[in-house]
Formats: sequence, C-alpha cells, structure tokens
Amino acid sequence: MNVELITRQDLQAFRLELLNDLKGLIIPEQIDKKEWLRSSEVRKMLKISPGTLQNMRVNGKLAFTKIGGIFFYHRGNLKKLLESNIEMSITY
Repeated sequence: MNVELITRQDLQAFRLELLNDLKGLIIPEQIDKKEWLRSSEVRKMLKISPGTLQNMRVNGKLAFTKIGGIFFYHRGNLKKLLESNIEMSITY
C-alpha cells in the first residue's frame, strides 16, 4: 500500500491555484461583455488605486460619465488610453 502525506502547505497551494482558476473563468467573462465599466472594475483591469483613477479623471486622461454618484467608463475609451500610451523599447 502506497501512502502519500498532504501537508497544510500543499492544501494552501491547491486552494490558491483553484481560486485563481475560478477567477479566470468567471471574472473576465463578466467584464468583457460590458460596454460600460464601474470604477472598481477599471481599477482591477488597470491595477491602479482609487486615487490614481481620480487623478486620471481630473486631468482629463480618461473620459467618464457620472450617474447618481457612480462613475462609469466606456470600454472603448480605456482601449484608446492603453493604445495611446504604448512605448517602443529599443535594445542594442
């Protein structure tokens, strides 16, 4: 009889891997279908803080609309913002 021991570290690693796989299946599908995104979704996509997103609004770098205290951002404007900030790296 072959016995394998599973440690807490093994279980923790499995848990994290499973959670990441589930997030990958659920979250992108929900966000990709939306034309208008809320601030929290934009912050997750761009991996920025609330203050950074506010600065982008104030400085006019990112267009938005506000309805009842909630900011919404058009997916096309996010794409334009990302494409306009592409930098070419030249290595010698």
